Amino acid sequence: MRYELKDLRLFKAIVDAQNLSAGAAAMHMTASSASYRLKNLEYAVGSSLFDRTPRGMKLTAAGEVLLRHTRKLMANVDIMHNELRDYSSHLKGSIRLLANSSALNGFIIPSLASFLVTNTTINIDLREQESLSIPGMIQAGDADIGVLAGSDPLRFDGLISELYAVDRLVCVVANDHPLSGQASVTLREMLSYDLVSVDRKSSNFAFLDAQIKHEGYAFNARVHVQDFNSVLYLVEAGVGLAVVPASVARNKVMEGRIQSLSIAEPWSVRHLYLVTQKEPVQKELVQEFARILLQDPAVVAARAVSGNVE
Repeated sequence: MRYELKDLRLFKAIVDAQNLSAGAAAMHMTASSASYRLKNLEYAVGSSLFDRTPRGMKLTAAGEVLLRHTRKLMANVDIMHNELRDYSSHLKGSIRLLANSSALNGFIIPSLASFLVTNTTINIDLREQESLSIPGMIQAGDADIGVLAGSDPLRFDGLISELYAVDRLVCVVANDHPLSGQASVTLREMLSYDLVSVDRKSSNFAFLDAQIKHEGYAFNARVHVQDFNSVLYLVEAGVGLAVVPASVARNKVMEGRIQSLSIAEPWSVRHLYLVTQKEPVQKELVQEFARILLQDPAVVAARAVSGNVE
């Protein structure tokens, strides 16, 4: 059996609230997402965890057992966090971090969320930047660490780079879209339908616009919105299809709310690299924080697939 810590936290929140919607709200989740996670947890356990009654959700016998162990587990996790905080307390300062949209939304934001909670002496100045401009900004000392996309290992004077992660751009569509059910789609096919896009200032838009122009087409989006969450919402609503990083779409696809199609174009594979100066001003801090970014489990897993997409 395999249990997700987030699912167990959700389970406990539902128990405390005796209501799925209220438990979901306490976890900052939608009711539909919480219901999906609860079903997965019940599948892992092999038994129902709640009886739904007019007075609320009551634990089954299996639920009582799981709750007892979950409480112990959560208490131990809190103890672990407190003890480990002492080991990370030597990291102090401010890091200026640049990232293109794929790295920013697919990997870096989740990494920082867990890191910053337990490292209260580190401040991060995080900005989205187009990949092509990041190396020059690192060279000029305008930022400490950059994460950018490229097709080959990057080499710049005075800089070092390491493979950070491998992601794919995918086409996402509503479940009733004419393209739904296809395994893959070409750029020509996508441009036959309405498009939804992030803001024109986004590095994601700049990259995709360049690919479309290279093929002799024009990027005519029905709507440009501020972030990927808004893009996915509009796709699910049936406004149009969109091209987004697979890591960004993963949760909605797993929940069955939208479909993800592979893009049959060589540029859809995105190799992301972490770039720093060879001799940064805050050498110890920059090198240590770069190591932390590179060792995030989700990032390590994304690097592991690089041999399959070269």
